[in-house]
Amino acid sequence: MSAITRPSTVTATPRRTQQWWVLTTRSVVPSVKTGEVLTSILGPAAFTASFYIPLQTIMSFTGTGFSSYAQFMMPLVVLQAAAFTAVSAAFRAATDAVTGLDRRFAAMPIGPLIPAAARMCGNIFRLLVALATALVCGHVIGFRFYLGAGHILAFLLFSVLVGAALILAADVIGTASRSPETTAQALVLPPVIFGMLSTGLAPIDDFPSWIRPFVRNQPVSQWAGALRALAGDQWPQSGHLTAAPVAWALAIVVICIPLSIRLGKGRA
Repeated sequence: MSAITRPSTVTATPRRTQQWWVLTTRSVVPSVKTGEVLTSILGPAAFTASFYIPLQTIMSFTGTGFSSYAQFMMPLVVLQAAAFTAVSAAFRAATDAVTGLDRRFAAMPIGPLIPAAARMCGNIFRLLVALATALVCGHVIGFRFYLGAGHILAFLLFSVLVGAALILAADVIGTASRSPETTAQALVLPPVIFGMLSTGLAPIDDFPSWIRPFVRNQPVSQWAGALRALAGDQWPQSGHLTAAPVAWALAIVVICIPLSIRLGKGRA
């Protein structure tokens, strides 16, 4: 009597890396094919032209302590590129939540954190495009690096860190709100307000004394100062690095990662 062979157990659950790659591709490829990624290019270009052209004459007259207004303003161009990428990230997260895509993923053998990780990677791709455009725009108006390859690398890595922190926070807000239009509208104002009330466009002495403590210590001013210090200047007074800018970025990441995990598991 022949032995009965039992069929081998076959699992239908794909590997987590495959799931992540498929969902990341879903986020990146359509934005390239439809031209959506152009917004990551046009945003920094429009911001640079809108603020540098009218302000560079005034600021050159009043003085910023830097060799050129382009050298002074460039960090805010980078930060605004990251902020606008974060706004679009919140819109995508809210869209996935309100259209039921998150619930659909919850009913499938997909890791609870895979959709958020894939969205994050797609947003980082758009962030890199926006940062590259910001650097090109900065070079056109006269921004230059003066402190060597190590500082340039630190400048780029810190820009990505800040952008990733803002994107992560925006993704959490969008996922929790489940309202794409309301989320996008609500998140447009904070980058504008914090950008205007910062040392990104004007030195601290140009602000009224009663608001200077806020302007000096808020995260956009701290991040702009760190980026200026990393870029350097042909004049010696280019600023100094402190721990506060990194602490602001890491604090956002530390706060938002548990919230993102909780939201991801909550849909399962």
